[in-house]
Amino acid sequence: MKVELRELSLEDGRDIYDMLQKMGQGENGFENSAYGITYEEFSAYLERNHNISRGIGLSSWQVPQTMYWLVIDGKPVGIGKLRSRLTDALLRVGGHIGYGITPSERGKGYGKIMLAELLKEAKKKKIEDVLLTCNEDNIASRKVIETNGGKLENIEEYKCRYWIDNRR
Repeated sequence: MKVELRELSLEDGRDIYDMLQKMGQGENGFENSAYGITYEEFSAYLERNHNISRGIGLSSWQVPQTMYWLVIDGKPVGIGKLRSRLTDALLRVGGHIGYGITPSERGKGYGKIMLAELLKEAKKKKIEDVLLTCNEDNIASRKVIETNGGKLENIEEYKCRYWIDNRR
């Protein structure tokens, strides 16, 4: 199996667009803002997120966030988001990393792979303590986080807050 974590590119095409449409609006706290846009609007989506990753044009509540695609054997199967710093709101819900796997590709271990790859990217950005949050009833995501070293700090308002020591 060939695993690739690709950073969002302005040249991303139909394969990424199609994957994002298959993911739906999002669930379990993960938001997919590409869902429902036309392919013609996709280049503007890519440009907006490319700029966000570089801190350009951010709203007051936003932080730079880099988007990645998990590609398995040439097929995009998931999306990951990495934030290098956190606001008070992201400390409660959201954290440094968010990820989602297309429904048809779930249960194959790709969430575990995605998070492991995103932790490598976080390490490159010198993020030593990584926060992830997920819904309390999202057992699959909790297992992915725990498998990757997540230690449950607390559960508040049905949200689990996990920290991963990324110094290893």
